[in-house]
Amino acid sequence: MTMVTDRALRPTIWTPGDWNAFFGFGTNILVNMLVLTGLLRFVLKMPDSLVFGRILPALGLMMCLSTFYYAFLAYRLALRTGRSDVCALPSGVSVPHMFVVTFVIMLPITLKTNDPIKGWEAGLVWVFFQSFILMIGGFIAPYIRKVTPRAALLGTLAGVSITFISMRPALEMYMTPIIGIVCFAIIMVSWFGGYKYPKGIPAGLVAIAAGMLIAWGSNLFGLGYGGLSLEKLTGAFANFGFSVPVPAVDHVFSGFEFLGIILVTAIPFGIYDLVEAMDNVESAEAAGDAFPTTQVLTADGVVSLVGCLMGNPFINAVYIGHPGWKAMGGRIGYSAATGLMVIVLSWFGVIALLLSLVPVVAISPILLYIGMLIGAQAFQETPKSHAPAIVLALVPHLAAWCKTLMDGALTAAGTSAAAVGFDKLGQVGVLYHGLEVLGGGAILTGLILGAVGAFVIERKFQEASAFAAAGAVLTFFGFMHGESVGIAVTPSVAIAYALVAGFLFAISRAPETAAASVQPLPGKIMAATPAE
Repeated sequence: MTMVTDRALRPTIWTPGDWNAFFGFGTNILVNMLVLTGLLRFVLKMPDSLVFGRILPALGLMMCLSTFYYAFLAYRLALRTGRSDVCALPSGVSVPHMFVVTFVIMLPITLKTNDPIKGWEAGLVWVFFQSFILMIGGFIAPYIRKVTPRAALLGTLAGVSITFISMRPALEMYMTPIIGIVCFAIIMVSWFGGYKYPKGIPAGLVAIAAGMLIAWGSNLFGLGYGGLSLEKLTGAFANFGFSVPVPAVDHVFSGFEFLGIILVTAIPFGIYDLVEAMDNVESAEAAGDAFPTTQVLTADGVVSLVGCLMGNPFINAVYIGHPGWKAMGGRIGYSAATGLMVIVLSWFGVIALLLSLVPVVAISPILLYIGMLIGAQAFQETPKSHAPAIVLALVPHLAAWCKTLMDGALTAAGTSAAAVGFDKLGQVGVLYHGLEVLGGGAILTGLILGAVGAFVIERKFQEASAFAAAGAVLTFFGFMHGESVGIAVTPSVAIAYALVAGFLFAISRAPETAAASVQPLPGKIMAATPAE
């Protein structure tokens, strides 16, 4: 009798909803791996033997360890609480860092040395240092979560989701609307509208199948929607094989010759990872699943270090989107299943085949859905009166996104903002320097601004002053409003934050503050009002 009872209390490893989450999250991971492979092969010009024989197998090992561990944490939480709705944290290679380490670290060093191996080694050292920043930072992150308003944590996270997660998929959808918009409608009616497809087929699978049907069918009429062809599909079979991770410790230490260049970005982006993971843990807790922040961050650092020592130059991260996968029905099994999928994709050279079989635009709507959900969560899971603070936390990310697009366009034209001239850009309404300053270190800037805004709304001026002072220190050393770490990177902005901190502190000590700090009546929501 006891044995039967114990079995009944054990969490269910796989539920029907895990199919939805597995397919949605798996396609998210697949897209990231396809993009990553393209960067390695076509931007860095790395040989296929290095990409498919060393880097991707190590990447697969790292992500498998990560997804298995987070499935274990979810199982343990479900076992401890007796709940059946616990959803594992999503994780995988950090998408922002994928581009940063490629274009800021590996590409310049590859071009300078004319050796892609040197660029790879520099990337390994970059991850090596970031891994330790994550492991050490994991012990202070719980305190930061405790003192930071949820509006600031979720607001800056929403900024990432709206700009860097949602916008590119949305643009891709409208570049190939016959596939993108149709697939988005298929997903919307199921994941937002609650419609169930026949025989319980996951909406993500229906969308992918529809996208493939339209893409391959269009080839019959010479339209070529999705850019697929039999020639590309046939050529993809050349990369089939079996490769397992091989230790790359010697390459890690060889990359230390570029340490000076690497530390400039490794430290601030290590802090970025710290705050981003902390935000995502907060997002999961808002959705009902409270995971230990220290263990999560330490795990990210450990699996990233393992991947680095085996030859992977990309860092692991807890992903944005836990509430989305949970809303789809994801629980524990989807995370572990994704880990197994990644091993198959990376160790057997399947990535190139999939890249030529499935139109990427059919997957884009899934990423847009996740961005929509996270953006909405920031407003739904915080007090209504904090909405202005959330909007304030979004602003730096909009600036960073705009600057990224501008830099890409100017680079493609063979020039830069400095070469064109800030004054000339300003004459046509493009305040480039403003975007550069406001968007520098956007995730930390959004957190600080969101926290100051939330505390001011709550009339907790002393706490607001403390966050403004923290903003002054972070700005002075280049972690906010700057492109790199240094001394007095943007001194005028640092001074401005310091003045704001002093002003808020003075307000907190004013006699009028105590009289003004009236608590709202039960059931009544305080809202922002226009200035009189």
